[in-house]
Parts: sequence; structure tokens; C-alpha cells
Amino acid sequence: MAIHLHPTSYEELNAVLEELVTSVQAVLSGSFVGAYLQGSFAIGDYDEHSDVDFIIAIADELSDDQVSALQALHERVYALDSEWAKHLEGSYFPLAILGDHLACDRDLWYLDHGSRRLVRSDHCNTLVVRTVLREHGIALAGPKSTTLLSPIPVVVLRREIRDVIRDWGEEILLDPDRYRNRFYQGFIVLSYCRMLHDFITGRPGSKRSGAAWAKANLDVKWSRLIDRAWDTRANPAVSVRQPANPADFASTLEFIKLIMQETERRAGELL
Repeated sequence: MAIHLHPTSYEELNAVLEELVTSVQAVLSGSFVGAYLQGSFAIGDYDEHSDVDFIIAIADELSDDQVSALQALHERVYALDSEWAKHLEGSYFPLAILGDHLACDRDLWYLDHGSRRLVRSDHCNTLVVRTVLREHGIALAGPKSTTLLSPIPVVVLRREIRDVIRDWGEEILLDPDRYRNRFYQGFIVLSYCRMLHDFITGRPGSKRSGAAWAKANLDVKWSRLIDRAWDTRANPAVSVRQPANPADFASTLEFIKLIMQETERRAGELL
């Protein structure tokens, strides 16, 4: 199966992706359906600090032998002489789950950013990911992503985003110490900018577009907090071990409350 050799503007990353996809095809053989970029690299709003979000579509659930072989594969890819190899993040999606909008409660085999091992997680099993994959997914190998999924109704997509804004916000506010580091402080601000933007527009965007929208549409007092959040994106393995700026973290908790309130205020007209 042919591989898209130049999916991004970073040739070093393209080489990592080629090694990943070629190796996955060899392990999965007839079970392999396709490999795709989603997230910021698919939307086109990426930079050198962006996660490399991928989806591997597979014919059926992975067998134990396939999982073992993929674990060894990801260990080897992580050890490649490229920082991009440590920024891969994605899931293995059986077609039956990928095509079912009601199957978002199912765990998938998932590679977290900065990890070298697959774990079971529902991290990528969302309507937002499906929408980005269908509308913007870059096929690294396999058929066009539009052939694998049906469109997600906007109102259903907005409901999922609203639920995440509320549920994750309640979780953070209930136990903020779990997130009291420099990486998560900035990540939360940018994520809540993006989620409110996506909820209102009805289509998934990037953290960059969400931040720009929030600065243009929310009270100007939040602009500096949003700008400083960008400084946390570099070297996440380091920033996650650094304490958050106390004032910025307190402002972040207030920012979460604001976005939760704004989402509920808009829900009446949008849902």
C-alpha cells in the first residue's frame, strides 16, 4: 500500500511517520486499513511544539500477539534519533467503533504523547476526533478518511464539547492540585479557549485559532494569561515537573469557571 511521503513541512517528521506506518503495516498485514494524521497537523495550524496526532484504522480488535508486536514497534520508534518520535500520539481504531457515533465509551489501544507503550484509553474515541479525521484527516496510507466515517451532526458535536467543558472543569476545580504544574496550567487555558471556540462555531479548530478567537471575543483582561499559556508548550516533559505560577494558576481556575458559564449561556441558542 502506497505511503504519503510528504504529509508535513518537516522532513524529519515525515521520515518518522514513514517508519511508523511502514512498520505498522508489516505487523498488522491484512488487518491494516489506513493510517491518518488528525489534530493540528491535519487542520494545518501546527508548529514545532505540536503533538503529532495519528489514527490507525484496523479491520478488527487487535489480537494479543499484535499488541505485543506493536509494543515492541513503539519502543523502537520512540528510540529513533528524532525528537518528533517522542511527540507521537494516537489510537488504533477498529472500523466498527470508528464508524459508530455511539461507541465513544469504548477503550482503544492508545499511545500517549511522550510515551513508548500502548495503553487502553478512550482518549481519542470522541466525536471531535472523528470530525477532524473525516473533514481534515491526511491519509498517510489507505483510503480517504471520508470513506470510513459519516458526518457528525453539529448539534451532537456541540453536546459532546459542552459535556467535556463541564465535566473536566468540575474535575479540575474539585482537585486542582493534580494540575498545579506549569504544563497543565497553560494546557488548560488553551484547551478551554479552543473548546469554547469549537462549541460556538460548531466545528473543531486548533489551540491557536481558539486562543486568537478568545482574545478577540472575551474580556481583554484574559489576553495576557492566554499569551503566557503559549510559553508552556515547549518541552512539556520539563514543564510538567515545574510548579505553576501561583497567580496564573488562580486565574486559570477563574478562567475555567468563565468558560463553563459562557458555554451554558450559549447552550440555549445553540442546542
